[in-house]
Amino acid sequence: MHLRGEIRPDLPLLVVALEEEAAHLDDRLPVLVTGVGKVNAATAVATMALGSTSRPAGLVNLGTAGALRAQAGGTHEVGTVRQHDLDDETLYALTGRRFAPPIQLTEQDVCLATGDAFVADPQTRSRLAAIADLVDMEAYAVAVAARQLQLPVRVVKHVSDAADDTAAASWRDTVDSCARALAQWVRTHL
Repeated sequence: MHLRGEIRPDLPLLVVALEEEAAHLDDRLPVLVTGVGKVNAATAVATMALGSTSRPAGLVNLGTAGALRAQAGGTHEVGTVRQHDLDDETLYALTGRRFAPPIQLTEQDVCLATGDAFVADPQTRSRLAAIADLVDMEAYAVAVAARQLQLPVRVVKHVSDAADDTAAASWRDTVDSCARALAQWVRTHL
């Protein structure tokens, strides 16, 4: 985890998992590079909040995502995030409480499923396509941390791969163009 720039109350904090995803972001906004996965994302956001004298205006989680449906290419602002690798139904049956409910971020139709696995097989892709359009490894954790910190949060993902057996090679081949597209989104929308 590391922070590029200075957190200020008048600016959003951009949150990415990897330097590769932040490669083309300019220096006018602070960037928190968390590392891969939900634990790294949540602890980086919490550490940032505890260690900074300023709070950002909000969080914007940027990054790559796998497409769970063929029409899901390009850059998307996510409407709903959900955690796909915590068995909330069983936990609800045991305790009567929900531990990972979906989080509505915007009115956008795009749903993103977050889990601690790089999805690269057709069976997992098919299972997740029943509940989401995209898949990543950090957004749900960033959204939960933002809610706990009472900060507004936006999630913006660019499709890097098809979340199938070509995903790893595709991600390596497209991460730079994805980073360029995300930087363009930031220039246009922030």
